Amino acid sequence: MIKPKQAYFSIFQVDGPTLDRLIAESLSRGGDYADLYFENTTYGNLTLRDGEVTSGGEHIDFGVGIRVLDGEKTGYAYSESTAVPDMLSAARAAAAIADGAGARPCDRPTRRPVRGEPNPAADRYPVQRHWRSTPAADLLPFLQRLEKSIRSRDSRIVKVIAMLSFQVSDILMYNAFGELKYDTRPMGSVSASVIFQQGGQTENKTVSRSYRSGVEMLSDALLEEIASQAVAGIDERFAARRPKGGKMPVVMGAGASGILLHEAMGHAFEADFNRKGQSIFTGRIGEKVCASTISIIDDGTLKGNRGALNFDDEGVPGQKTRMVEHGVLTSYLHDRISARHYGVAPTGNGRRESFRYAPLPRMRATYMESGDATPADIIASVRNGIYVDEFSNGQVKIGEGDFTFYVKSGFLIENGRLGAPVKDINIIGNGPQALADIVAVGNDLAVDPGAWVCGKEQSVPVSCGIPTVLVQSLTVGGE
Repeated sequence: MIKPKQAYFSIFQVDGPTLDRLIAESLSRGGDYADLYFENTTYGNLTLRDGEVTSGGEHIDFGVGIRVLDGEKTGYAYSESTAVPDMLSAARAAAAIADGAGARPCDRPTRRPVRGEPNPAADRYPVQRHWRSTPAADLLPFLQRLEKSIRSRDSRIVKVIAMLSFQVSDILMYNAFGELKYDTRPMGSVSASVIFQQGGQTENKTVSRSYRSGVEMLSDALLEEIASQAVAGIDERFAARRPKGGKMPVVMGAGASGILLHEAMGHAFEADFNRKGQSIFTGRIGEKVCASTISIIDDGTLKGNRGALNFDDEGVPGQKTRMVEHGVLTSYLHDRISARHYGVAPTGNGRRESFRYAPLPRMRATYMESGDATPADIIASVRNGIYVDEFSNGQVKIGEGDFTFYVKSGFLIENGRLGAPVKDINIIGNGPQALADIVAVGNDLAVDPGAWVCGKEQSVPVSCGIPTVLVQSLTVGGE
């Protein structure tokens, strides 16, 4: 949602001359760039446990972050007040930090402005019904109906926790180039955690959906989707066993398996890791890193998607960045600092948790484009292996690219067919090697709509996706 400019000036009690004065104060000790990031965020949540409301509330976070760059040196300060004296004090603090930082100045060319004005007609997250003006009493019936719908589907359910949360952020950005950006970012999330018991055995499942949308997202279709997925596959989970481990082909199902792409490969494409020589992909732009059937995208343009952005947190327009194109590494994910270092344009990946943090290169919606194989043909091509479609608890070493992921749901593949369900296994491998070992890409790309959060020093909302893919060899940690 994009309101008129004056609405944001009113929220933060600033005007054009005040913004210019803050920039001037920020640069008073010799920095070459400064920017301001104003934020007014309303957070709300409501939790239903076994039909009873157990928690709920709203709170507001408000303030401004001020960044000063002097070559490679960065100064950052924030204020929880937008009173002019308080903001000037923060500006002076950021200037002093940049002036006193120990890094040597960079000899790159002067920073370049980034074009792009707020355009309500191109808004990627329009809202029909506003979270801020909707009382909790109007939201509660959705959770009550969701809880009842889930319980009605399986007699083994012993507990249901249904949660709804939202946040709405008014954002205003201004920088030393005179660029003024503003928008209002909505986010709604619904989750259901369900516990099942059968014969002394307990299983659990959590389902979530999250969109940059207003209250209108709470539809009957969404309720049905969450409720049906919450009980799907539970018979298989009770029947699942830990298989024999070892190196074997692994088929990753479409959608949520994209978390492995995000963690094991996406982070290694972020430009700060590469600029510091910490990524396995450092210095490899232009190299072939995987099969020509593979293209990997980080996308801020998916309307209503959890990772969508009109502008990133540096005021750079949201865009679609092709990191790998037909097997060739073509771009890192850049904020303004890394873009200047590499002499390229920023890619709209400068993101921050709140005004209290300086931006970093971060992913938005990361996915692999579809190939031309059918999922059935991919599975049929595997004599003995494993099929997995839900991961959790991943660990990745960015420098080496090594990863371990716990598999929540999967099946053996025996003679080209899905066999017995499996659980309690880890998938172990190396990100670049796994990427190079993908030998088939399905035609069924799905971007998962779950409430994914990326926690690289700061937490930001993201999404991920992948088509069905076959990795020729990974280590499966079983018996």
